[in-house]
Amino acid sequence: MKTMVLALAAATLVAGCGNNGRDAAAERMEDAAEANAAAAGPTPVALGLSEAQLLDADLIGPNNVEIGEVQSLVRNASGAVEGLIVEVEDTNPDRYVQIPLTGLNVVQRGDDRDLSTTMTRDQLAALHDVEAGQRNLHVAVGIGVLHLDDQALHGARGVAHQTLH
Repeated sequence: MKTMVLALAAATLVAGCGNNGRDAAAERMEDAAEANAAAAGPTPVALGLSEAQLLDADLIGPNNVEIGEVQSLVRNASGAVEGLIVEVEDTNPDRYVQIPLTGLNVVQRGDDRDLSTTMTRDQLAALHDVEAGQRNLHVAVGIGVLHLDDQALHGARGVAHQTLH
């Protein structure tokens, strides 16, 4: 059953890599992350925040200006959160970069909990695109961690495999 659920999730994510591969893959990545956050519940996973709280967070730069929005969590082989995939603010087409947790702080802004960084929007935008990088994207899918390589996000020859806990 676990294999079938992950196979279906992998097929769904990779299937989006057609004509509008980048947008469809990003949408599916976001949907998978949100579904996993709902399944994970309120347990803190990083920076004292739950998955849902992290996925709802904006990335705030040095001048209290929004420079990005958290899209998904990056996990290591054991499932621990080691970074975030962030959509860079005001980019067309949308750009996604990976940032480490180091140097991020939780800030309360009204009813929202966001993440502050010392990076500027330009520094964030200067990072390599997630799709163009050599790192694999680790999207949590409930019972395991689904790994998508950058070719899968580009609609080329994607490879998906699972690591069950």
